[in-house]
Amino acid sequence: MTATPLRVGLIGYGLAGSVFHAPLIAATEGLALDTVVTSSPERQKQARAEFPEVRPVATAEELFDRADELDLVVVASPNKTHVPLATTALRAGLPVVVDKPVAGTAAEARALAALAEERGLLLSVFQNRRWDNDFLTLRTLLADGALGDAWRFESRFERWRPRPKGGWRESGDPAEIGGLLYDLGSHVVDQALVLFGPATEVYAETDIRRPGAETDDDTFIALTHASGVRSHLYVSATAAQLGPRFRVLGSRAGYVKYGLDPQEAALREGGRPGTTADWGTEDESLWGRIGSGESPLTGAGTPVPTLPGDYPAYYAAVADALRGTGPNPVTALEAAAALDVLEAARRSAREKVTVTL
Repeated sequence: MTATPLRVGLIGYGLAGSVFHAPLIAATEGLALDTVVTSSPERQKQARAEFPEVRPVATAEELFDRADELDLVVVASPNKTHVPLATTALRAGLPVVVDKPVAGTAAEARALAALAEERGLLLSVFQNRRWDNDFLTLRTLLADGALGDAWRFESRFERWRPRPKGGWRESGDPAEIGGLLYDLGSHVVDQALVLFGPATEVYAETDIRRPGAETDDDTFIALTHASGVRSHLYVSATAAQLGPRFRVLGSRAGYVKYGLDPQEAALREGGRPGTTADWGTEDESLWGRIGSGESPLTGAGTPVPTLPGDYPAYYAAVADALRGTGPNPVTALEAAAALDVLEAARRSAREKVTVTL
C-alpha cells in the first residue's frame, strides 16, 4: 500500500517559495503541497494556478491555526522571519524546513537546533546547492582521488547586475540580514565546509560598489581548513567578466568548471522535475576539464562529464527523514557552522583582521 502523503505548509511565495520550494515539494513522492502563505492576492492567484489543490492563506497565523492538519512547515519568507516562524512551528509540534540562512547568527541556529531536539522534531536547512551538478561532480572526483590531495579550492558565484534591484535582500538594515555575504555566501561557504571540513581561520573583504547600493555586493572570503586546504570564495553582483565556477588544485591534477547548474534557470522558466528525462543535465560543451600543466581554455586537459544536478533529492531525503527511514539531509548544526564562518567574515572585513575560529 502507498503511504498517505505528508501534508506541507509553505510560508512565503516569492522567489524562494514559488521557484524552488513549491515545485520541488510537489514533485516529491510522499509529499503534498497543502497550504501556501502569502499576503499578496496576485501570488495567491499564482499559487492556485500552478497548484490547483493548494489552499492559499494570507497569514502564518492561519496556517498555525491548522497545525494538526499538517506534517511539515517550510519557511521560505524573508530572512528576518526565519527564526521566529521556525520557533513557532516547532512549538506547535511541526517539523520544519528553513531556507538558508537559517538564522542571522550561529547562536540563534544552535538555539533552534536545541528546541527541535527537545521536541523530537526534524529541523532541516535548504542548502540546495549541495545538489548542484558541478558540486556533485567535484565530490566524486575528490572521493575517487582523481586530483590527488586537494590543496586549493576556488569557488565563484558571480553575477553582472550593475544596478541594484532593491528589496529586502539589498537592504542596508542589519535586521533584514541582506547582502551577498549571507545570500550567496551561505552557499559557497556551506559547499567549502562539506568538501574540506571545518575552517580554522577566516579572512574577508566586503565592498559596496554600485551607486545606491546599501549592503555588500562584492565579497571575498578566504578560509584555512583544519585539513590544510585553503578555500578562496567569491560572491559578487558586480562581475563584468565571470570567472570559473570552480577551480580546484590538487597534488596530481586540477579541475576547472565554468557555468552555473541549469536547475534554477529551468525552474524559473516553469520546468518541473519528473517531467523530463534530462532534468539537471547540461550540454557537453559546458563540461569541466581535469588535467595538469596547461589552461583548459587552450584545450588542455580531459573533459569530465558533469553529473546531473538533483535538487529533488533534498526533499526526497526530507520525506525519508520524516518517516524515519533516512537522516536529515542538512542539519541546523551544519548551518550553524557555516554561520560561524559568515560572522567571522563580517568581523574580518570590518576590522581588517584574520579571525581564528
